[in-house]
Amino acid sequence: MAPIIRPGSKSTPLPLEVRTMMHRQPAAVVAACALALALGCGEEPQPTAQDAGAKKGDKKLTFAVIPKANVFTFWPTVKKGADAAGKELGVEIVWRGAENETAFGQQIEILEAMITRKVDGIAFAPLSASAMVDVAKKAAAAGIPVAIIDSGLNWDGYVSFVATDNYQGGVMGAERLAKLLGGKGKVALIRNIRGSASTEAREQGFLDTLKKHPDMALAAEQYAEGDPTKAQQVVAAILTANPDLAGIFTANEPGAIGALNAVKNAGLVGKVRIVGFDASPTLIAGIRDGSLDSTIVQDPFQMGYRGVKALWNHLHGKPVAKDEKTPIKLITKDNLDTPEIAEHLAAYGAAAK
Repeated sequence: MAPIIRPGSKSTPLPLEVRTMMHRQPAAVVAACALALALGCGEEPQPTAQDAGAKKGDKKLTFAVIPKANVFTFWPTVKKGADAAGKELGVEIVWRGAENETAFGQQIEILEAMITRKVDGIAFAPLSASAMVDVAKKAAAAGIPVAIIDSGLNWDGYVSFVATDNYQGGVMGAERLAKLLGGKGKVALIRNIRGSASTEAREQGFLDTLKKHPDMALAAEQYAEGDPTKAQQVVAAILTANPDLAGIFTANEPGAIGALNAVKNAGLVGKVRIVGFDASPTLIAGIRDGSLDSTIVQDPFQMGYRGVKALWNHLHGKPVAKDEKTPIKLITKDNLDTPEIAEHLAAYGAAAK
C-alpha cells in the first residue's frame, strides 16, 4: 500500500496549492505506467491530495486529542474513549489540554504546537466557537484533518463534529424543573462561559423551554466560568437575593457542584430543587442523599472514541458522518441503580456508588 503523502513535506518544496495536488510514486511504478501507456492503455487519473491522505501508510499514525481542559470527570472520560480507539486502530494518541476552560490562548498554543509537530490528525473541543477558527483553518491548510468534539466551531471545514445534542439537554433540564415544581415558581440559570458553544446551546434550550411555562419565572442567571467555587458564590448570592427561589438549572458539572454546596450551606436542601448537567462522584452522591434532584449526562467516552475513529476513517477513505450526535440521559434517584445507568456511569468514570 502506498505511504501517506503529507502536503508540505521537505521533499516537495513547491507552493502549498501545488504541493497539495501532487504525490510521488516509486520509480518502479512510474516505469510500469510508462510501459502501460506505450501499449496503448488509458491514463489512470491522478489522485488528489485528499485521496493520498486517505490511505494508511506504513508509519504509525499520530492523532492529537485536545480537550477544553484536563479537569472534572468529563474530560478524563473523553480521554478514555480516545485511548480506546487509538489502541483498537493502532494510532498513537497525544493528549494535551489547557489548565482550565477559560484559557483560550493556551489552547491556541497547544494547537499550534501540534501543527508544528505535523500530527496526522487533530480532534479538539474548542474553548470558543470563534477564537479557535483561525488555528483550525491553519491545521487544515497544513494538510491535517480536524475533527471537532463536544463543542461547536464557527467553521465547516472539519471532517466530523461529534457532540451531544446540547440544545435538547437544556430542554430536558427545563422540563424536569417544571415537573418538579408543578409548573410554577422562580428559578435560576447558572451559565458556564461566554463563547462556549456547547453550554450556550444548553442554556438556550433551557430558556426557550421555560417560556412554555408562563407560571415559572427566571429570577437570575449568572456565569460561573467553569469554576465550582465561583458557582457556589454566585448561587449563594442568588439565594440571598431571592429567598423564594424554587429551582436551579446548571449548564455543566462545576456549576452543579457549586450550586449543590451553596444550597446545602444555606440549609435549603429539598426546598430549592437542582437539576445539573454531567456526572461526577460528588453529583451522584448528591442524587443519593437528595440534595441534587437529577442530572443530565452525556457520553464523553463515545465523544473521544468517535472523534478518533472519524479521523481514522477519513484517512482511510471510509465514510464519515459530518455531524454525529452522542446520547444524553436524565439520571434520577429512581433510575440510578438500573443496569443501563450503572454501566453508563461506570464508563463515565462516575460509578453509581
